[in-house]
Amino acid sequence: MATIGIIGAGAMGSGIGGLLASNGATVLTDLEHRSPATVSRAEAAGMTAATLAQLLDAEIVLSIVPPAEAVAVARRFADEARRQDRSAVYVDCNAISPATMKEVAETFIGTKVEVLDGCVIGLPPSGGKPPKLYVSSDADNRTSTLGQHGLPVRTVSGGIGAASALKMCYAGINKGLTGLGTAMMLAAIRSGADESLKSELAESAPAVDKKLTGSIPDMYPKAYRWVAEMEEIADFLGDKDPASLIFRGMAGLFQQMADDRQNGGELAAELNRLLA
Repeated sequence: MATIGIIGAGAMGSGIGGLLASNGATVLTDLEHRSPATVSRAEAAGMTAATLAQLLDAEIVLSIVPPAEAVAVARRFADEARRQDRSAVYVDCNAISPATMKEVAETFIGTKVEVLDGCVIGLPPSGGKPPKLYVSSDADNRTSTLGQHGLPVRTVSGGIGAASALKMCYAGINKGLTGLGTAMMLAAIRSGADESLKSELAESAPAVDKKLTGSIPDMYPKAYRWVAEMEEIADFLGDKDPASLIFRGMAGLFQQMADDRQNGGELAAELNRLLA
């Protein structure tokens, strides 16, 4: 029976933890200073509470946290591995740019930890098909144990940064479309063109209409996490690429939606009315 550690028991972390546990793995997770809701979610998924030190007993440790926390989490784990002089396999699965991924890897210099670059693509497991973990720099196939316990693993050619680049490109398209639809629907609502826009989308672009009808409401509770992700995509593109400005703007849009959620959800209510 494999022992797998997961740092981050949010929707994706607990979902993957539950998937691995249901396929025979023992899944450890650090619940120190986590909210009661997170603790309950982890327990419901069959995950076992563990200290950061105990995670070093796992065959492989996955970091699945908001992108803004990726480097800080890596530093905490690296410090613990350094204190104990222990080896480990650490997979950063977060939506970060290749440059940030290299910063994560650099925090482990001087430790016995092997760092792998990963990214998760897909929705948290919920009775349907599981998400996929793409991994680069895994020359020794360390992540094969994850595939043996229900999580599909796919290899990305290249070293540290290759899987992160894939995530930036995929998220830029997928979440970028959600952001673009949100921005233009809000503009249509402000200008009184909302009903006509929705009718035209349904008639001439039904696939787009269907995607936005599902993805925009699904975005509201995640918007606060998408802010840093859009900033990572902008950094990935670089200041010389004019498209980076698009994702700086997306970060601002998702911050607006995150603030709206905290302040009563007026914008979300307007969007829901239009999408219904």
